[in-house]
Amino acid sequence: MNTSRIFILVVAVAMLVACGHSTSSKQAATGKSAQSGERKILYYRAPMNPSVTSPVPKKDSMGMDYVPVYAGEGGEAGGSAIRISPAVEENLGVLTAPVVREDLHRLIHTVGYVDYDESAVMRLHTRAAGWITELPLTSTGELVRKGQLLFKLYSPTLVTAEQEYLQALKGANPTFIQASGRRLHALGVADGEIARLGQTRQPSKSIAYYAERSGVVEMLNARPGLYVTPDTEVMRLGVLAKVWLVAEIFENQAGWVRVGDQAEARLASAPGEMLHGRVNFIYPELDPVTRTLKVRMTFANPDVALLPNMYADVTIAGAPVKNVLTVPSEALIRTGNENNRVILALGDGRFRAQAVTPGIESGGRVAILSGLTDGETVVTSGQFLIDSDASLNASLQRLSVGNGNQSGGGQ
Repeated sequence: MNTSRIFILVVAVAMLVACGHSTSSKQAATGKSAQSGERKILYYRAPMNPSVTSPVPKKDSMGMDYVPVYAGEGGEAGGSAIRISPAVEENLGVLTAPVVREDLHRLIHTVGYVDYDESAVMRLHTRAAGWITELPLTSTGELVRKGQLLFKLYSPTLVTAEQEYLQALKGANPTFIQASGRRLHALGVADGEIARLGQTRQPSKSIAYYAERSGVVEMLNARPGLYVTPDTEVMRLGVLAKVWLVAEIFENQAGWVRVGDQAEARLASAPGEMLHGRVNFIYPELDPVTRTLKVRMTFANPDVALLPNMYADVTIAGAPVKNVLTVPSEALIRTGNENNRVILALGDGRFRAQAVTPGIESGGRVAILSGLTDGETVVTSGQFLIDSDASLNASLQRLSVGNGNQSGGGQ
């Protein structure tokens, strides 16, 4: 108990002495300011966090006095300014850039991939069950020309329908002829095959299927002798004369793109060449895994230089933001919360941290919604060293040349 009481008395005496010393120091400083009339205290800032200020003298949670900020130190617009000697400024590699007002174009840089034009893809199914008797195609990727034979099918249902059509022709009954002809159409028999039946009056053992347009075999799910039904997708033909380019956009840029926006694409297979197109479709949902939004462009491909699954670097030009203050992206110090800031260059080696509200970022520049004015200058290189706690606190004596304490920190 005696030891505890002695410790409490020592702490109380130390606090009284500190308070008395602080009060006398403040009175002396205030008296000196009043007598000289040269330096005016604007406010007081926390010694360990310059962004925390107070209009009156006070102590922080550690019992340390707030530091007065005088007029002429850059405190009028925000935190206190520091002065850096030219030698230290050169060693830090400090570079600056002006704050400008301009139209900020929303450029989206992303990647995309070439895909088949799904609106032109042909999926071939038979309309009757049967066996594939002939298949000239052997693998996916083969080119197919319009009118080329794709496969032949033997189907008892088709043979029966042909015989019914021939019986109707023998009876010369127009009603029966039309009805049996419509049934052949419904079963997928081409007009040319129906005309052949009318001329030869001989049913075919197998029905031939021909390509309605030129393309490439995207999927082949058949082999000779395979039994197929109407549910079987025998093959799928893609068209390469026109292809899709699908690009993925990050979620935070989803609101930038609109149908009709101009787009450019560069492919590794064609260095130096650029494709020009427009966004013609925006998918209505985000990918739940990648959190990206897909947009689609269509490009003509007459020489078949664009092949499915090729990757491309894509740039989409969204509508610009008009008449906004901007700074280089590297000037913005992001903190992960609302305390984003830049370092203002005030001239004569003086700098000050300034809180800002950033907007969109595009093309190496970021919009500033509040905190800056047109014509100010911000630091673009070396700002993190100036802004760091070490620079503002522990290294303040090394960097500062103000208040009569010339720093020799150029070494």
